[in-house]
Amino acid sequence: MSPETVSKTQAALVDQYGIEQLDRITKGVQQVANYWRESDGKASDFEKFCLTYYIASPQKLQETFERFESNLESIYGHNHEIGRELSKPIQLDTGEILPVDYLFAEYDPFAHINEDLFAKKIAFTALLNYPIYSLQEKLSLGKGWNRLQWAYTRLAEGFSTRIPADINMMLTSAYVKADDYISNYNIFMHQILDDDGDRLFPEGLRLITHWGLRDELKSHYANPDGYKRQKMIQTVMKRIIRQEIPQAVINNDKLDWAPVKNIVYREGKSIEFTPEPDTRYAHLLNIKTAEQKADPYYPGLASKVERRFDRDREIPQQEFEELVISLLTAPVGRKVARLIENRLGRKLEPFDIWYNGFKPRGQYDEVQLDKIVSEKYPTVGSFDNDLVNILAKLGFDSQTADFLAQKIDVDPSRGAGHAMGAERREDNAHLRTRVPKGGMKYKGFNIAIHELGHNVEQVFSLNRIDHVTLQGVPNTAFTEAFAFVFQSRDMDILGLAQDDPLQEHLQALDIYWSTCEIAAVGLVDLKVWQWMYDNPNATAAELKQAVISISKEIWNLYYAPVLGIKDSIILGIYSHMIDSGLYLPDYSLGYIIMFQIEKYLLGKNLASEMERMCVVGAVTPEAWMQQAVGSAISAQPLLDAVQIAVEKVK
Repeated sequence: MSPETVSKTQAALVDQYGIEQLDRITKGVQQVANYWRESDGKASDFEKFCLTYYIASPQKLQETFERFESNLESIYGHNHEIGRELSKPIQLDTGEILPVDYLFAEYDPFAHINEDLFAKKIAFTALLNYPIYSLQEKLSLGKGWNRLQWAYTRLAEGFSTRIPADINMMLTSAYVKADDYISNYNIFMHQILDDDGDRLFPEGLRLITHWGLRDELKSHYANPDGYKRQKMIQTVMKRIIRQEIPQAVINNDKLDWAPVKNIVYREGKSIEFTPEPDTRYAHLLNIKTAEQKADPYYPGLASKVERRFDRDREIPQQEFEELVISLLTAPVGRKVARLIENRLGRKLEPFDIWYNGFKPRGQYDEVQLDKIVSEKYPTVGSFDNDLVNILAKLGFDSQTADFLAQKIDVDPSRGAGHAMGAERREDNAHLRTRVPKGGMKYKGFNIAIHELGHNVEQVFSLNRIDHVTLQGVPNTAFTEAFAFVFQSRDMDILGLAQDDPLQEHLQALDIYWSTCEIAAVGLVDLKVWQWMYDNPNATAAELKQAVISISKEIWNLYYAPVLGIKDSIILGIYSHMIDSGLYLPDYSLGYIIMFQIEKYLLGKNLASEMERMCVVGAVTPEAWMQQAVGSAISAQPLLDAVQIAVEKVK
């Protein structure tokens, strides 16, 4: 829309409603103009729309907002349920996947909603009357806003982009295909052979990458004979990253594979094979291509990287990098590494970024834990039926535990597991967990408790919030923080927690080491996306080499000085990098926030405090932290605690 038409319309509205409405009118009309297309009407239609639908009365403004809130909850909520149902065959372990299931899963019920709301002028009505603010404006002005002002802003932000339906469909297709690739990427560990032809892992052990491989590696810190198994898992990871893994051994229990020499055997005889043809990186490239198609439709946010930080996280990229680098370069890191080395009684290996010996469960044998968990939870249904008891052990009163259990459905996952919230208060959140034949394993239980933390946050922040437009938390790092809080209590839930006078110090060491690991991975993810934007015509093979190079670069910057080992590539194994669109930075933020929440919770009830925090809702991270724990996001509390812990723990 031309500047002349915009100015004329603004002047007409000021004449009608008075100079005291100038700021609202100026901003609202300009917001409509930013998204108005030729297909929406001529200049006269633009002016007529603004004069007709501008709302001057504060009472009518609130009444209209309430109508928006109710109707959009219904629209978004029901379409979310449709999408969940259509994706069930490929996400849930409910039987054979049919070819048509992929077609339905790639169908996006949301693809046309945004454009329909613009075409019907519903979106324009919101943009005309409710403000959109930049991140810097929200950080400076938001401190003085009341709940309704926040809710108005979040309503308008729902229409801050206008992506064509065909591009939405392309995005959905790219993410669905990548998710399916990752969800079905399993390694049958009994088929793994060492250099002597021996099998190091039990029959039937099927591990998804990267979660299953990483967690199996972690479990062997409690195994006196686990070192060689850890080395083997690391070799498998490297083969996957380099795409040297034989295509035929993926998700296949009919062939044997010797990863060190990279030889495939059928019935004891070596056979020729074809390596995986850079499929891993082709999926990532497809997602980037789809996201780049959407770039022009985000005013002021020229790339996926900018959107992830300024729009989704509402934390400036530079602030994030400074935060995690302060952890990765802290001098105490070398002390922690030497402590781990002494506890292991050997030189450190690259895979020791996953050291979990600070956790109480590191003293338990994985077989024993598997037996306890599988007897308690032989099926998905048995875990579902025990949710009330689990929540009670976490401190929730009986009424709240019943409410939460009724609002969370447990499903059998094909992947490692995940949590899917609802978008409508009458709907339920879903916890997806993998339960193999013979019952749930300890690693699966640990992940399920993590996902339960997500679900509880999702239920509270939707069903007990004052405004639905404020549902959720500021960004995914905050829901990850609650998931980590739950996950750290898994042994309490099993009744296996031990009284340890060093528990507080051990927890600080464990959180610090885990945060450093995932912080480095988040930097890899960020730099890979920056590289893809800098190299728009790159092939999957070129992207693979870039990921390997960036993984080495980040390793050499932050881990080589600590572990004394150079050029490791294992930071490139994470599945989230392939299917989740620059999600990994949220984990390190989540750990930092989790530690601050844990410090705040000392001497307090987790259940009541969590509900109080969750209903703060989707304000900015800075505003949320101040209301929830009384301080801004900071790595310093964790660093201070680790500095003390490293002197106490031997």
